[in-house]
Amino acid sequence: MMKPRIWHNGRLIRHEDATIHVLSHVVHYGSSVFEGIRCYDTARGSAVFRLQDHMRRLLDSAVIHRMDVPYDQPELEHAVLETIQSSGLASCYIRPVILRGEGTLNVNPLQSSLETYIAVFEWGAYLGDSALEAGIDVHVASWNRMAPNTHPSLAKGGGNYMNASLVKMDALLNGYAEGIMLSVDGHLAEGSGENLFLVRDGVLFTAPTSQSILPGITRSTVIRLARDAGYEVVETRLPRESLYVADELFFTGTAAEVTPIRSVDRRTIGSGRRGLVTSALQRAFFEVVKGGNDPYGWLTPVPFRARMVATI
Repeated sequence: MMKPRIWHNGRLIRHEDATIHVLSHVVHYGSSVFEGIRCYDTARGSAVFRLQDHMRRLLDSAVIHRMDVPYDQPELEHAVLETIQSSGLASCYIRPVILRGEGTLNVNPLQSSLETYIAVFEWGAYLGDSALEAGIDVHVASWNRMAPNTHPSLAKGGGNYMNASLVKMDALLNGYAEGIMLSVDGHLAEGSGENLFLVRDGVLFTAPTSQSILPGITRSTVIRLARDAGYEVVETRLPRESLYVADELFFTGTAAEVTPIRSVDRRTIGSGRRGLVTSALQRAFFEVVKGGNDPYGWLTPVPFRARMVATI
């Protein structure tokens, strides 16, 4: 089966032609910024979830890393829709990435080329098919989230995810689905690719961005949905032990969506199953992204679902 085309610097190319050289700057120094976005096959047709917010964050990340991107936000948004249209996919995961290519192997990247790619592909439940209902088992990672003023945590930079990869590998090799990182001062931060929420006595708690977390777009979505449903949401520093006495815990993220956590460090959280608050927020989230009921303007319709077209 033909793989979907990939958008590269203004044109759609074949999947197998989307290559970089081994001496590209990004290969040696992790010099890239990227996004993870989902297109859902909603009850009202295919639509991209919070496209504008994702593309704004992509360009913000580029500014932070001194990348002079030759495309503005509307052009990149149009490129995402064009790439989905050409794929023939009703739902997909979308990966835009801006990277430093060939030019120099000096740590200074300013003489390297700048390449922009957008790929789309099918991707199901990130943490397993049963995770959204049954929850997952996690542990507190031995690797911390980076300290402020080391790597810019507000940027979704490729190099940051060397840290996340260590967390993920350790979790899997020790029998867990995911790890929870602490901040440099020992407070709760986030998972390897997810933001973290804690529920206690009906109140939601989550780490502030000052704890070097990525300001997740699904995180902000859940905060809005929770407040609109009448829940109090508090962004504050939280000690590690608050995990063990929480009534509910859950992760949020584009890939993870809203995933309950049933145990931490082999301690059962609450009843050991998806809690009432988590269930309510899951329903509210999926009512938007799958039901297509979107009073917030978060969904960008894909104008039409084109047949797979010939590659360049």
